[in-house]
Amino acid sequence: MIPVVGYDGLKVGVLGLGRSGLSAARALQAGGATPICWDDNPEARATAEAEGFECRDLTREMDELALLMVSPGIPHLYPEPNRVIAAAYAASVPVDNDIGLFFRSIGGGDWISLEVPPRVVAVTGSNGKSTTSALIAHLVESAGKPAQLAGNIGRGVLDLEAPHSGEVIVLELSSYQTELARNLTPDIAVFTNLSPDHLDRHGGMGGYFAAKRRLFAEGGPDRAVIGVDEAEGRFLENQLSQGAGDDRVIRVSVEQKLTGIGWNVFAKKGFLAEWRKGRQVASIDLREVPGLPGAHNHQNACSAYAVCRALGIAPREIEKGFHSFKGLPHRSQLIAEKDGVRFVNDSKATNVDAAGKALKAFKNIRWICGGLEKKGGLGGLAEGLDSVSKAYVIGREAAQFAMQLQGVEAEVCGTMQKAVESAIRDAVAGDVVLLAPACASFDQYDSFETRGDDFTQEVLKRL
Repeated sequence: MIPVVGYDGLKVGVLGLGRSGLSAARALQAGGATPICWDDNPEARATAEAEGFECRDLTREMDELALLMVSPGIPHLYPEPNRVIAAAYAASVPVDNDIGLFFRSIGGGDWISLEVPPRVVAVTGSNGKSTTSALIAHLVESAGKPAQLAGNIGRGVLDLEAPHSGEVIVLELSSYQTELARNLTPDIAVFTNLSPDHLDRHGGMGGYFAAKRRLFAEGGPDRAVIGVDEAEGRFLENQLSQGAGDDRVIRVSVEQKLTGIGWNVFAKKGFLAEWRKGRQVASIDLREVPGLPGAHNHQNACSAYAVCRALGIAPREIEKGFHSFKGLPHRSQLIAEKDGVRFVNDSKATNVDAAGKALKAFKNIRWICGGLEKKGGLGGLAEGLDSVSKAYVIGREAAQFAMQLQGVEAEVCGTMQKAVESAIRDAVAGDVVLLAPACASFDQYDSFETRGDDFTQEVLKRL
């Protein structure tokens, strides 16, 4: 646990009692604060009370609070602030989240006495955050260095153990987390890419990008790894860099060769290349790395490689780590293969951009798609549809979704069971049965993980 500093003897409100909320309450208490908790869900309050935390309506406590700690899923601006947060604004009570408290507190304790200071790497972007974060932690550990992984993946940031000498802490941070944190001071920050997502929560694309940008603007990292294949990434790189030769910014691409005088990492035709000062210094063949299929995973590999090079890890150590990386569940995860047909679970492809990248990673696709459609339409899928032999559409609005798939044979299945049955019936050797929904899961499932697990179970019981 990382005890929260700065609130000893003070009352701090904790709004939202899921994983991050309860973790923050414990860490605040460990730092000497008195947490006063609230969640609209009675079961969540009962869980907190069972741990000895007081639960009271925080709108009636504002005059006594030094801070309001807010869990990431609770809106604080758009579409409108939660009533408790609105009360904090009216009372001028500072609002923060567990990420801000982590950065406020991580340098305390025995940190100053460690022989080699720990490093904090923070990863944000629209797609690839989880794989990039997990891959960085894996590469660091495979090179013989200690690492911990937390944030939007794994455990809450305040549940991390006090770091050891030379340890690397890797945080995956969503826009919900970066938008509100009052302290954001990683040693290395990563921007993978940007595509439309969570637009209601952020008031549009500009607000969404602004939330991501805060990771680089609130204090600023010592080094930034920036994907420059979108206009927003190029803008961010330009804002952070003092010129083409400024190697505090490492530029990453899977769409163009980056051979300028700065520090560049790119992947073309399956080969990763590192260029510095106008010359190539390393190259890695990614085509035979089983845990990183497709151009979207090659982008993740480039970002993770750049971070590890900034940490002083040699290219050959990184290459070795690539080959031992197994990938993450629900992200281009090969779950079975029979009679020449592969079954791939990419349930994490919850938006059009992510699904489009998954479609580009394979050929001869029997595509299971659909769910709770997000704003923006399906135009971003067009380039990947050439690889689709047939679509099998699930979700409550499956028929409407299928009608938008111009030029693709589509079968309206509704349920995962029916989609898997139909895809297996049609599949022949060389095909890939791919779950890449391009939609959120909440019309039928509690989470994308539950959806991916259902796909996996339906496949395995038929093989």
